Amino acid sequence: MALTNLKYLHEITEGDRESMREIINLFIEQVPEFIGNLKKHLADENYIALGNEAHKAKSSVMIMGMENLGHDLKTLQLATISKTGMETYQQHVTRFETECLIAVEELKQALMKLA
Repeated sequence: MALTNLKYLHEITEGDRESMREIINLFIEQVPEFIGNLKKHLADENYIALGNEAHKAKSSVMIMGMENLGHDLKTLQLATISKTGMETYQQHVTRFETECLIAVEELKQALMKLA
């Protein structure tokens, strides 16, 4: 089952293939940065920065139709604000990395279809 769903992206771009390609490419470029920042902030125990990065990443994954991961990032963000559930932070970061790496491969396939 695919992790991405480009229906929302199609709606906001009104089906403009060039816009869709640009946004997908931007997401693909951002994923390594998001992963690196989340891991760094977690390792540094900088939970405010971790929550802020989760918030930024949430918007991007939601555009790619990754609603479950978006909700997971929201959970992480709220947990960092309330300083609760610290034992789950690693799980959230690992899930983000795993699912985004799969999503990048799915999106590369989608880009070929949009060419």
